[in-house]
Amino acid sequence: MIDENGEQIGITPTPIALDMARERGLDLVEIAPNSQPPVAKILDFGKFRYEQNRRRAENKRRQKAGTVKEVRFGPRTGDHDIQFKIKRLEKFLREGNKVKAWVRMRGRELAHPEVALRVLERVKTSLEPHGVIERDVTREQDGRVLSIIMAPQGKN
Repeated sequence: MIDENGEQIGITPTPIALDMARERGLDLVEIAPNSQPPVAKILDFGKFRYEQNRRRAENKRRQKAGTVKEVRFGPRTGDHDIQFKIKRLEKFLREGNKVKAWVRMRGRELAHPEVALRVLERVKTSLEPHGVIERDVTREQDGRVLSIIMAPQGKN
């Protein structure tokens, strides 16, 4: 058992520990129930919950929302258009966003998925200096879409 000042009291039976907490006008809170013996602490539970919620909110505020920017390619997208879209993806990565590049195949294009794979490989090799691959080429939904997801260099 630990008292309100953080000092160890020692192993104490539960009824005696509850009486000690009541005398001090505080609560007995089990901190580590799975340890042997379980660890309990005398503290103001309302204040403890308040501090816990405040820390959680502070951590949430510090976190950056992970936005995923998407750019769509086609199997027949021209070289210049691919270069232009790759530049957009580079900009998104520099800004700290994750990017998703995807290729949708339609009709006869479905017979040649290697063409879509070539487009994504080209995108992947162009973006390697700017980011890391988070999810490599995968088929989505009914197999008509191939995609990759990349994260900025510092993240993973």
